Amino acid sequence: MIARLMNEGQYRIDESVHERLNEIDERAAKALEDGNEEELDMLLQRMWDLVQAEGERVPDDELAPSELVIPPPDLTLEETRKLFSDDGLIPDLPAR
Repeated sequence: MIARLMNEGQYRIDESVHERLNEIDERAAKALEDGNEEELDMLLQRMWDLVQAEGERVPDDELAPSELVIPPPDLTLEETRKLFSDDGLIPDLPAR
């Protein structure tokens, strides 16, 4: 699976990372709903850190569709709100 860190690049992640991102995503959606920008920023940073630590960077010259996109933690609540869907930041993808 390919995860894009906005303004950073793409990373290949495995299912275990995807599952942990989903858990964080649920908490991020709640923080956004509650208007808790500090909590949201912390959770987005945690998502970035996880992808960078456990993902494999996709070379910039390799084109691959991103299955999930994670915004940077420095966006405002309103900017982040525009990126969330009903499924949060990380959509539920059909099993392959």
